Amino acid sequence: MSQPDKHIVTEDGWSEFSSLTAARIALGRAGSSLPSRETLRFALAHAQARDAVHTPLDDAELARQLQADGHRVLLVHSAAVNRAEYLQRPDLGRRLDAVSRERLLAETRKGCDLLLVLADGLSSRAAAQHARPLLMELLPRLKEMDLQIGPLLLAREARVALADEAGECLEAKMTVMLIGERPGLSSPDSLGLYLTGAPRVGRSDAERNCISNVRPDGLPCPLAAFKLAWLIAAARGAQTGIALKDNSADDPGWAALLARQARLAQR
Repeated sequence: MSQPDKHIVTEDGWSEFSSLTAARIALGRAGSSLPSRETLRFALAHAQARDAVHTPLDDAELARQLQADGHRVLLVHSAAVNRAEYLQRPDLGRRLDAVSRERLLAETRKGCDLLLVLADGLSSRAAAQHARPLLMELLPRLKEMDLQIGPLLLAREARVALADEAGECLEAKMTVMLIGERPGLSSPDSLGLYLTGAPRVGRSDAERNCISNVRPDGLPCPLAAFKLAWLIAAARGAQTGIALKDNSADDPGWAALLARQARLAQR
């Protein structure tokens, strides 16, 4: 059997840069089309993105793991009754269902400084894989601030704004929503972090601070935790979660953390 012609694919002259990014660059061509390898890679990436959106979060298993880490976990659900409705009705994903709302209103311990909400969002894979490592990096920093932290809410079929209602029910001063972001063709497992001050129903996305692309191939958990803790401290000092500018890179600890991450990457 004859070997395929090695020269059937015309490589781009800058293909060496493709090793520096997961972005789809320097794909080459076969005649006037993409090479078969790139067509197959695209199909795989598209399938992984679809899986990330449609795969349900195993909240019972994740809750068990989080409880083993020492968290007090409360399971809540949005007003979207299933995944199909969640995808078709974003508004329902922004509100708690009646049972979850009543459960939070019945909580006796209210008035926390910070409420953490972990949600499936549009990538259950991101929540399942990256939330625990992020929390392990974040919690020691929060303890140094002497913050009163509420129960960890684990939310199904949730959008970012669900944390507003949850925070209002528990009278939290700030909320952080950790949520699976909409998958890209090179990032089906990206976690987003949304900080909101004085949460209440009706807050707009313009009133939040966001850290996105939290994953090993994007913003690693140690760096994301540093940035989030910095923003929380800044919001606490300014008594607002709105219009905060992320100057965490000016903190001396940032350079030390970057150096540490660079050393780990070289191993």
